[in-house]
Amino acid sequence: MQFNEKQIPGLVIAGLKGGTGKTVISLGIAAAWRNLDIRIAPFKKGPDYIDAGWLAQAAGRPCYNLDTFLCSTSQVKQSFIKNSSLADIALVEGNRGLYDGIDTDGHTSTAEIAKLLNLPVVLVLDCTKSTRTMAALLMGCIHFDPHVNIMGVILNQVAGKRHEGKVRDNVERFCNIPVFGSVPKLSADDFPERHMGLIPSAEHALAIQSIEAAAKVAKSCIDLDALYKASIKFSTSHTLYEALEKDYKCSAFPHTNYPLVINIDDKPTIGIIRDSAFQFYYPDNLEILEQKGAVLKFISPLTQTHIPEVDAIYMGGGFPETHAAQLAENVSFRNELKALAQKGLPIYAECGGLIFLGRSLTLNLVHFPSSKGNEHLGKNENVNTDETVVYPMADILPLTFGLSPRPVGHGYTEVRVVNENPFFEVGEIIRGHEFRYSHIIDIEYREEEMAFSMIRGKGIMAKKDGFFKDNVFGTYTHILASGTPAWSDAIIRKALEYKKLHSSNPH
Repeated sequence: MQFNEKQIPGLVIAGLKGGTGKTVISLGIAAAWRNLDIRIAPFKKGPDYIDAGWLAQAAGRPCYNLDTFLCSTSQVKQSFIKNSSLADIALVEGNRGLYDGIDTDGHTSTAEIAKLLNLPVVLVLDCTKSTRTMAALLMGCIHFDPHVNIMGVILNQVAGKRHEGKVRDNVERFCNIPVFGSVPKLSADDFPERHMGLIPSAEHALAIQSIEAAAKVAKSCIDLDALYKASIKFSTSHTLYEALEKDYKCSAFPHTNYPLVINIDDKPTIGIIRDSAFQFYYPDNLEILEQKGAVLKFISPLTQTHIPEVDAIYMGGGFPETHAAQLAENVSFRNELKALAQKGLPIYAECGGLIFLGRSLTLNLVHFPSSKGNEHLGKNENVNTDETVVYPMADILPLTFGLSPRPVGHGYTEVRVVNENPFFEVGEIIRGHEFRYSHIIDIEYREEEMAFSMIRGKGIMAKKDGFFKDNVFGTYTHILASGTPAWSDAIIRKALEYKKLHSSNPH
């Protein structure tokens, strides 16, 4: 593995809390720099698909997640270096508040990522109805951990020049750090939100216009040249790389018990269910499958009525509720998927994919009026928006789902594998995350059909997760492949087994 002589310069965009506007500002900076032919390597701190999708679109290249709960610190470093190696600058968007983590020591916080990667921090300050207090809060952040390098701030939600001047004067006088820009309150029309934050960029018809609008704001309100030069000035030289080389020699990525040797003629084809209903995939997960020899074939139950020949299927999460009618209407796709499952096709599904494997999804249209095919409901005063509609799904796993207006499961998960199953070894400890609004209305299962016992998190029910039947596996726990290396090996192994059994009699 080759390392650059110097670390790519970069910066972390952070906030004092969630909802301060750091995502829109990060998008604007990335898009504006890209317009100046600066190559940006985007990253998102923490387990997040939606912000990462927007950042990827703004930067014009995949956005990778950096998470020290899901992965080891050496794996986080390797991901950062590998995925920023061809860029001019790296931009990491933090999550929640700068020092917020899973415990009082701040583990998994944005601050810890900044220190781990030797990156300076730019704080986005939500200045709503505040002036001098912003300097006090900023001073607290600066002194809370002197090892975190806060190199400047961007003011957000300013109410005008007078308001901006007061905040700027206090920050520069009492904190002695620069203000790189001042952003007024933006219209919500550019970045509509849903229950998980910003809506997925692939689902937003005006995504390109929204990013262009953010770039225009960044260009007019932020000193992009000063920000770029400051990031380069604060970048370190060899520290991160020397540490990584040591970690790498100690095998940062532990080998599994099932090393894969795939003949080029035997490469399995793995179907990836990906469209605007199912779009939550980490680039790492798809890339590792390809690196280990799989051929990926993308499939959409929204636009395709038949399933092409594949040796396994991976179904990520998303928002099947917004496309429930369209998914239900595609009877031929649902029937084919069920028939393939009965034939033994390996299927691995997370969250939204788990819902699609169930029997049905029930929506109360007063809460979810936007399901495709039902846009009129909730808008026409002659329509009863209290109506509950049951949408049939693939009927592969004996579960029926409903959706709640508030999160049902939210945060990191940790599971112990307690039952033999197609994808994980008994005794493994797996770290992941869940963020769901769906709940179980009805389920038929035996204890031995739940692979996971929840150490942390909610799971499907009763602190259990990982519901499986034969080669079909559904879970609410999302995993990051670099932190769970056995996962990719298992999918490819199962795909090879299916390919060998059915190569003489393809479906």
